[in-house]
Amino acid sequence: MTKASLAIRKAVIPVAGLGTRLLPATKSQPKEMLPVGRKPVVQYVVEEMAQAGIRQICFVTGRSKRAIEDHFDRDEELIASLAASGSYALIEELAYEKLDVHFFYTRQSVPLGLADAIGHAAEFVGNEPFVVALGDTIIYSRHDVGLLARLIEVHQRRGAAATIALEEVDPDEVHRYGIVRPVGEGEDFPISELVEKPRRDAAPSRLAIAARYVFSADIFEAIRRTLTDTQGELQLTDAIRVLLAQGQPVWGVRLRPGERRYDIGNFETYFRAFVELAAVDEKYGYLVRQHIHYLADGGLV
Repeated sequence: MTKASLAIRKAVIPVAGLGTRLLPATKSQPKEMLPVGRKPVVQYVVEEMAQAGIRQICFVTGRSKRAIEDHFDRDEELIASLAASGSYALIEELAYEKLDVHFFYTRQSVPLGLADAIGHAAEFVGNEPFVVALGDTIIYSRHDVGLLARLIEVHQRRGAAATIALEEVDPDEVHRYGIVRPVGEGEDFPISELVEKPRRDAAPSRLAIAARYVFSADIFEAIRRTLTDTQGELQLTDAIRVLLAQGQPVWGVRLRPGERRYDIGNFETYFRAFVELAAVDEKYGYLVRQHIHYLADGGLV
């Protein structure tokens, strides 16, 4: 079995960011634990991983992130209380062990960039290919085969060192993202260049990096070779550039129509995610949609 054909069962989820743009909401809880509808952000991410066949997840945590670990632990006292009140449906909903995912944790004591965070998971990953999913970003998909499953398939089929999810953004928004230069068209294609937050007139495309990656273990050596930026941090885009400079294949996969990235990075994007995902909630979505129509017709809260 070749390296490219190995089943991908491990994921690294960095959650060590400070969440300062969401203060005061994140003063005493991680932004990854902010509720979006009936679930915290990070639960959407974990469920996405499980659906794509991931069976081991390593959270790279930082200060004040214990709530994430507590969330996925089995709480016997809570279960007993729910059982006493006959709330068996809630017990089933909170049984995260049914996801068949094992959780691991490592600590990034000082937030020194995304590449540095991923580097902390090297021992967990070993020499296997693995997924990286940013813990503050939800990928919503209406497709039976989700984005992550397609990323994994392309990564294996192309024998890539890195495979990156991409979303087309408005030209006025390219300065907010890492932007790639694609080689060719279609749903998946090689990438020849990455530019971090370019000016509109300097952007190589409108394809923005969309918070999901698949890497070979070669990324760890690339991280070790990466220079810190002007802020003293190690950026993942710079580490991927090292792979490109070594002649290693880097591929991109577009989000399809019917898929959307929700980056919970500030209140504008958080409110949008909450409203839109609450509106499609299978239990309460119809009530949210009714209230949206009420507000649109001039109703008051």
